[in-house]
Amino acid sequence: MYSSRGTSTTTTGTGAGKRGTKKWNGVKYSMMFIFIIEERINLEHLHKLKQSFENADSENSGTLTLDQFKLVIRNSLGLRGKNEEQITALFMKIDSNSAGHIAWDQFCTYMQLEYEEKEDAYRRQKDVDIHTPASIEYMPHREPVLRITNMSDGTFVATSQDGTISFWSGNMELKRTRSVMTEQNATRQKPKWVTDFVLMPQYNKLILGTGDREIQFYELSTFEPYCQVTGLETTPLKMAYCSTGYDECLIMYGDSEGCLNIIIINGTGETLRTWKKMPKTEGIASVTLEKVAHSHLTRFVRWKVHNDWVAELRYYDEIRSIISCSNNESSALVIGCTTGSTHVEAQLKEIKEHSNFPDAADKKLKIAQQNYAHARRRLDADQTTFRIHKGVKVFDFCKEKNLIITGGMDRIVRMWNPYVPSKPTGMLRGHNAPIFSLYIAADENRVYSISQDKTIKVWDIKDQVCMLTIRPKTHKIRGDLQACHYNRVAKGFCIATDQMALLSHRANRIQQHGEVVYTHKEPVHCAKYNPSFKHIVSCSDGSVVKIWDFETGNAVFEFSQAHDNNAITTMTFDTSNRRLITGGRDGRLKIWNYNNGHCLKRLEREDDFDEITDVCYIEMNKNRFILSVGWDRHINIYTDNSEDFRHVQRPLPKWADDLRDGHKEDILSVAVCLPNLLATSSYDGEVIVWNLISGHIYCHLRSPVPETYVSEELDGDNSICKLLFMSSRKDNKSAAQLIASGPRGSVHFWNIYNGGGLFSQFSSSKNNSAPVTTMQLSDDDTTLFAGDARGFITVWDVEGYCLFNKEDEPPSLLGSWRGHIESITSMDLVESHNILISTSLDCTVRLWTTEGHYIGTLGQQQSWDVYNPSTYAHPMVPYDVLVDPVSMPTHPILNIKLSNGGSSSYDEEDGDGEEEEEEEEEIKMKSEEKDERKSDVISVTNLSTRSQFHFDDDQIAKELKQKPFNKGTGKRLRHEKLKPLPKDRGGPNAYQNLKCFDLADTPPVPPPSRSRGEKMDDPFGFQF
Repeated sequence: MYSSRGTSTTTTGTGAGKRGTKKWNGVKYSMMFIFIIEERINLEHLHKLKQSFENADSENSGTLTLDQFKLVIRNSLGLRGKNEEQITALFMKIDSNSAGHIAWDQFCTYMQLEYEEKEDAYRRQKDVDIHTPASIEYMPHREPVLRITNMSDGTFVATSQDGTISFWSGNMELKRTRSVMTEQNATRQKPKWVTDFVLMPQYNKLILGTGDREIQFYELSTFEPYCQVTGLETTPLKMAYCSTGYDECLIMYGDSEGCLNIIIINGTGETLRTWKKMPKTEGIASVTLEKVAHSHLTRFVRWKVHNDWVAELRYYDEIRSIISCSNNESSALVIGCTTGSTHVEAQLKEIKEHSNFPDAADKKLKIAQQNYAHARRRLDADQTTFRIHKGVKVFDFCKEKNLIITGGMDRIVRMWNPYVPSKPTGMLRGHNAPIFSLYIAADENRVYSISQDKTIKVWDIKDQVCMLTIRPKTHKIRGDLQACHYNRVAKGFCIATDQMALLSHRANRIQQHGEVVYTHKEPVHCAKYNPSFKHIVSCSDGSVVKIWDFETGNAVFEFSQAHDNNAITTMTFDTSNRRLITGGRDGRLKIWNYNNGHCLKRLEREDDFDEITDVCYIEMNKNRFILSVGWDRHINIYTDNSEDFRHVQRPLPKWADDLRDGHKEDILSVAVCLPNLLATSSYDGEVIVWNLISGHIYCHLRSPVPETYVSEELDGDNSICKLLFMSSRKDNKSAAQLIASGPRGSVHFWNIYNGGGLFSQFSSSKNNSAPVTTMQLSDDDTTLFAGDARGFITVWDVEGYCLFNKEDEPPSLLGSWRGHIESITSMDLVESHNILISTSLDCTVRLWTTEGHYIGTLGQQQSWDVYNPSTYAHPMVPYDVLVDPVSMPTHPILNIKLSNGGSSSYDEEDGDGEEEEEEEEEIKMKSEEKDERKSDVISVTNLSTRSQFHFDDDQIAKELKQKPFNKGTGKRLRHEKLKPLPKDRGGPNAYQNLKCFDLADTPPVPPPSRSRGEKMDDPFGFQF
């Protein structure tokens, strides 16, 4: 028996794994119970099930019916309660051929393929794709780079020992460079060195630590020196900064004595302004550490923590603790508080001494103030110490994962629970050199590590395995490592050696736009709703099939490589909704049990493998057929017989009329109207109506080209991408029965009788700028949904339209909204819930109500409930649609024809062509424009209700006083900051692609206004 399958996985979104209940038709049931049944089955259950299969088979047929299967599942798994619907659904999944019975082999095959493919796809899901070799740029630094960090917009900031600061874009393009130590070193015999730096983004400051025991503050925008703290006890080797609240912050540094020095600032703004007014030293306002320690707004704390140099320190406000590390084994990693806990007995003793001996107490207090810089040790209750072999050089912490990772000279990456210092939770081995840098990417569930030999490894946090290793021969970064940083915004590694290098993830939509939810990683060509299992099945350009729960939007199952690496272009279900039929660019049709990714049959031609563009499933008189069309320009029909056990099946012989008088161009769409009508459309704008039973051609339909039509495409844009039959009118010979989405991107209504006739033709957009790409019709043929190339969805009321005669005007417009930023590829209507499903080339599948309210995008973290409209995303809209310039609403003032002859939407109607009438209309429009400007009233028209809302100056002022803009999240501003800049990739530019047209009326050129006498006086033609 032949078998072919894709690779699959089962995933659950937020809340998908919970055993929540939902009411449907008054009955409560468990949403995820079906999957729990499959997950509960182990080897012991399989032995019981096999014995139960044999015992329940009373007829010795080797198969079980649905009632027998229910009894076996309940007895073998010990299920209690009413689970009829769940067990029935499991039976339907296994019985994909609708035979009404299943065998033991079928049950085992289903379970084996599901679990095997889950494991394969789980590994594939964790694959890491990084661009190699690295993007390498020369850098302006002459000294070693100390640290690299990034700003909120993803810009890299690097600082070297000589005080040179460079800013790099996320694509590793040098923005600007500035040296902050030039003026100070000009008057010194020995240059001043920088030891470390941190950013202070809340106050637009840059903090530097110097080798002269100073902490200097600079303006981040102008690099002008602001102030400095001098007189430090030791040199700040490593620095850290953290904002702990409104106008509160911590500035920390570690030194060579193993001490943590903390400056606690309560009023940051006032403190910085006070330090700015201090006397200047070497051209910069200076304040001593002693004044900082004794100020009422600041406090200085010094802890003796390590027995070696402080290698790294950071403050995490989530746990209100400082984590520091050193190469000393006894104090390798320490988690401790900033100020220490209150020692009650010591305070009571001080109070008692002050009351009994006040002079001695004051003297003791003065001595304590003089020893402000004395290093103390924390209490054991105030810190947690991790003892690690050979110490720790680098670490990282993630509160979300409750994880600490450490690395050092022993080349092992250790994973720790921060509350269990005795033993690591995992040890990641594989590096051959000391660990240089570590980063936790919580959103990716990964750990990135770099060793001294420039080997980069990516680890999975959950499985604790290495998913990717990039060696120096692969990324081609040369030189010794100086600094490294992982930019969580740009999703890339910035590595500094004697050059600046960038290793980034392969650019895809998900990484470029973090605010946008994507259903697939590739463009989506089709999606359909399955009412039997309440699933939505979507197929993408990457040959990936995903199954989603319609009621919640959570991911249920997926399998990839359905057509190898070829795109899936079309899909449909059989009449039982248990099998999925897909067609791809490889020219093959495949029949799937999509619940476990098992390929049941492969349908293909013998001669060629041209792309399949559309497919439909037909059942007539217990005969079942699969009909496909595509680039081979013929209709291919396959029989669907459950008794045919061939895995590869060939089509039936082609119709004689198809070979003799069929399409001359690629067929793009097919529509069926049982019992005997079939229609196909091609790339050249021809529609052919066939007799489905005999195979003869009923009529040829071609639309005449309007006189005013100007083609914007090289081929004339004659393609017809979608056909729809109005089945309720199939016997009405005086009405239009067929709807086509072209040619020329317009919607056409055709009557197919008496040789065919065009009843109506209209466009879905102004100036025909966006051709219709797909359509969907309601079951009662009263509402038409259309999607165009710009992502707009338009709804018309077609009840009674072209029912008795031809129509010159388009049907009544019910509404229009923008659902996607790119062309819409398919739509499906779920009339039981009044929900529309749309897919697009922008890699998304979105759900809408028929009124245009946004429900959500498949793949988002928040699940919805189709029975509860409060869980919909409405009144929000998709983020990519919100920020796209095409989505900006039109304004009446912008549409009015301007005095310089600009066109507008009001001028699209055909006039009589007389110049006097046009001038009168122009004068009238100008007067209306002036009156409109005088009244300062803005009118907004609602297309669906045809009502107008007026906003005057008082209402606008009232809205501004409420400050609604303060409640927003600033996504438009963030989008402009994070928007990637366009790159020049060669080829003609926009100016070279401009179209040139001849002027209709060329103005005459007047001759030179010089008399004949002037020419005689000046024989050379000079004029003075």
